[in-house]
Amino acid sequence: MALTTLDYGIIIGFFLLSLFIGIWVSKTSGRDTKQYFLSGQNMPWWLLGVSMVATTFAADTPGLVTELVRVHGVSGNWVWWALLLTGMLTVIFYAKLWRKSGITTDLEFYELRYSGKSASFLRGFRAIYLGVIFNIITMAGVCLAGAKIANILLGISQEETLIYSSIIVVIYSSLGGLKGVLITDFVQFLIAMIGSIWATIYILDLPEIGGLTNLLTHENVISQLSLLPDFSNTEALITLFIIPLAVQWWSTWYPGAEPGGGGYIAQRMLAAKDEKNATWATLFFNFAHYALRPWPWILVGLASLVIFPNLTDLNTAFPSLTEEMKGHDVAYAAMMTYLPAGLIGIVLTSLIAAFMSTISTQLNWGSSYVVNDFYSRFINPDASEKQKVIIGKITVVLLMLCAALFSFYLQSAKDVFDLLLQIGAGTGLLFILRWFWHRINPMSEIAAMAISFLIAILFFVNSKLETPWFEIAGHWQLVIGVAITTIGWLVVTLLTKPSDEDTLNSFNKLIFEGESKFKNMGSKVLAFLFGVIGVYSVLFATGNWIYGETTIALALSGIAILSLIVLTRIWKRI
Repeated sequence: MALTTLDYGIIIGFFLLSLFIGIWVSKTSGRDTKQYFLSGQNMPWWLLGVSMVATTFAADTPGLVTELVRVHGVSGNWVWWALLLTGMLTVIFYAKLWRKSGITTDLEFYELRYSGKSASFLRGFRAIYLGVIFNIITMAGVCLAGAKIANILLGISQEETLIYSSIIVVIYSSLGGLKGVLITDFVQFLIAMIGSIWATIYILDLPEIGGLTNLLTHENVISQLSLLPDFSNTEALITLFIIPLAVQWWSTWYPGAEPGGGGYIAQRMLAAKDEKNATWATLFFNFAHYALRPWPWILVGLASLVIFPNLTDLNTAFPSLTEEMKGHDVAYAAMMTYLPAGLIGIVLTSLIAAFMSTISTQLNWGSSYVVNDFYSRFINPDASEKQKVIIGKITVVLLMLCAALFSFYLQSAKDVFDLLLQIGAGTGLLFILRWFWHRINPMSEIAAMAISFLIAILFFVNSKLETPWFEIAGHWQLVIGVAITTIGWLVVTLLTKPSDEDTLNSFNKLIFEGESKFKNMGSKVLAFLFGVIGVYSVLFATGNWIYGETTIALALSGIAILSLIVLTRIWKRI
């Protein structure tokens, strides 16, 4: 596929705009770490919410959804739809608490909530564990997806893609800090939504597809349409539905869906003007991420089953793909090759924007950990603000380099998704309870991290061996990881002492302002339930409108409206 001058013009224009934004905001963002990492803590909810949505639309996200649809059908998306419960938990119970803390990074929480040398060690260790190791794995998955897209749409190698993209992202990320990331995220979100919706409409009108009605009745597609897994298929039911809803959402730590909030989601909440803006930003994110955005990707995934029915068809159509880059997740990019001049430029720009949005956020967030929670806390406590900003920029470069190199050891978006879930398996309940249960202490967190990481590495290494040591299905690996890790940190919690009374009292006074931790708990639980029901109703109402199931769509739309009304009334009480 050859791009035209118009396509290249659109792409280059976007790069220049991103660079301009980085240079424009660099005048203020480089003053101190508060400006560089939190934009002075005066950001409005709508900008923060859009930034959260833009960040979760990574270059690998359409590929992941396409792979799930092709392999498991539309219901395969329950493996990430279930994470809405995690997000809504953050909205109702934790967004205000994070903003009340007044900290710069969520890792400062450890020395606010815990006491002693173990609290300091935990803060520094987790800065490297999350900001470097976990962050590099996350970015490597995005880099791999970006390389696959570039190989199919531009015909360039993984090495070339990562060299060009790394240079561009590092320049504007290091210049503008969080404010630059937030503004470019807003532009990127608009381009991404326009590109994905427009591309979907065009693809549905392709002669090979013949419109939405023909797509939904095609023999390759009709069996993949159900929004719920086949309840007679026990394995699919357990894998795609029961484990995500019963275990995964509360027990695993996953970027963008951390139980109790964390990572770049916490960074956005901490950058908000006030508690109200932090809460509204997180609510908008969960609505847009789960209800507003998925259907264009799902429809393209279904359409790909008509043009590329199986993996062999994909591999034959794109022989330049290396063995490591082959997989169902490339089907989304493959479908984009059918777009005309101009539109392919917009879509390619939207995918580049998705790549840059996620990588820039991960770089800024990761470097904030390294600077605030490791370098200035343990290496050079007397560092000036200028020195810390410089270290932050150097960290951005090194993180990008490591992520690009590690991407060569990964194979698909689903592999990365599963690996990240496994690494965080069993830690989620701890992050939910630590705000309320005084017994949880630094040793609890250290035990949870160590156990879950070792189990994840064991399963990951075993899966890469020519002759594996053992054969355990991926979903049972997750359950095993959750069980062992949860039991492990609970035992450690009960065998060790809680933080000292003065630290606990200071924490409670700051966060809960002398009131009961469980004030309005019943109303919050109701708000959580109606928030979840409302978002799912919008998601499935949209699907049924697309499927032409008018009666079900009307009923679900009514439930969504009713949930909104109830949620609005409860909101006033909490």
